[in-house]
Amino acid sequence: MFRNLPVFAALASSLVGGVFVPSLKADEWNKKTDITVSQRFAVEDTVLPAGHYILRLLNSSSNRDVVEIYDGGGTRLITTILAIPASRLEATGDPKLSFYETPAEQPAALHTWFYAGDTSGVEFLLPKHATPTASTVPTN
Repeated sequence: MFRNLPVFAALASSLVGGVFVPSLKADEWNKKTDITVSQRFAVEDTVLPAGHYILRLLNSSSNRDVVEIYDGGGTRLITTILAIPASRLEATGDPKLSFYETPAEQPAALHTWFYAGDTSGVEFLLPKHATPTASTVPTN
């Protein structure tokens, strides 16, 4: 009986420990967000045509502001951007993108991205080629 005590103790501690270890879903860790846009748009200095894209954070525990943009299938990395941390007062149940106001002849410029349920997100710089309107207030 006492010979099996270490085995039972190890089994019990692994079961109890497993209850307290949080499980992470890949989408929650990398904030993977599928988007479909109906017109071309710019993310910093990359202009993308209308279509389906995947935004996600780089798999890094030290820097949570590096954003990767993939094609709709998630197989081809299009660009990697070092974004600026951003915050909002209330979280929403859906991902939230906002765009800078730009003249009609220029592509819409992505301003912020918030993952569903988060109050922290990322902000993108206005593209160098973009000419902002009188106010560069983000729009939905």
